[in-house]
Amino acid sequence: MMTELPLDQVRTLLAVVDEGTFDAAAAALHVTPSAVSQRVKALEQRTGRVLLMRTKPVRPTESGEVVVRFARQLARLERDARAELGLTGSGEPTRLSIAVNSDSLATWFLPALTRVPEELRLCFELLREDQDHTATLLREGLVMAAVTSSPDAVTGCSVRALGRMRYLPVASPGFAGRWFGGPSKTPLRDVIGDAPLVVFDRNDGLQDDFVRSLRGGRGVGALRHFMPTSEGFVDAVVAGMGWGMVPEVQAEPLLLAGRLVNLAPDRAVDVPLFWQQWKLDSPALAAVAAAVAATAAETLAPGPGS
Repeated sequence: MMTELPLDQVRTLLAVVDEGTFDAAAAALHVTPSAVSQRVKALEQRTGRVLLMRTKPVRPTESGEVVVRFARQLARLERDARAELGLTGSGEPTRLSIAVNSDSLATWFLPALTRVPEELRLCFELLREDQDHTATLLREGLVMAAVTSSPDAVTGCSVRALGRMRYLPVASPGFAGRWFGGPSKTPLRDVIGDAPLVVFDRNDGLQDDFVRSLRGGRGVGALRHFMPTSEGFVDAVVAGMGWGMVPEVQAEPLLLAGRLVNLAPDRAVDVPLFWQQWKLDSPALAAVAAAVAATAAETLAPGPGS
């Protein structure tokens, strides 16, 4: 009967996942590739599960993700304990990996990080991912916290509501005039399905959802431009390449300046955002969570539970 997970084997599995190959993990751990292979096999025998897919690079299985997440949490606790004991070297900052969607990153998230006390000596590693998919990075153990659209906590994580990011359907005045005869002259639902639009990437469904809400389930056409940065997305809409759903905080100054028009002032789309993080008694994580929650409360529209 398995009563424990040997820490050297757990750390070795994490090294293989992070480095991508057994040979690279061996170099990082200063052991032989044979030793790495033996430790991983021993851990798989102990758990009774295949933990790695032997691909290039290697990938953890679903069971392997559980062990990888445990390994990262263990490393986080060890660093916090060393810091509290005064054993952390002065040149060794604490690294926190966080998944965040592009629109949050371009609007309110970076100001949140500036509120974290500098004396904590935190080094942030931000992974940009759509808010519908950031929970996957948590589940795989690749990040310690995430801004996500899911209220359902990933196993081993806590979740709190941050608020709602409001999106407005906007276009440049010239584009609106050409395609819609001006936002107040032509019924939007009759023409928007054929108009070019701007989307972030192939996971971006905001524009399609908005059109379906207008047209009783019918979607948009195929004429769409992919702009995989928040700033590039807004620039493309302002340039008249297509219409798009732009965060209110980015759209407002452009609406006031006359560079954009709101195609449907009574039809904003709200996307709820949540903060998920590992359930760890970590001063670093707690400080970041407090800063994120405070900034979100000042910036986002309130939502249920926020």
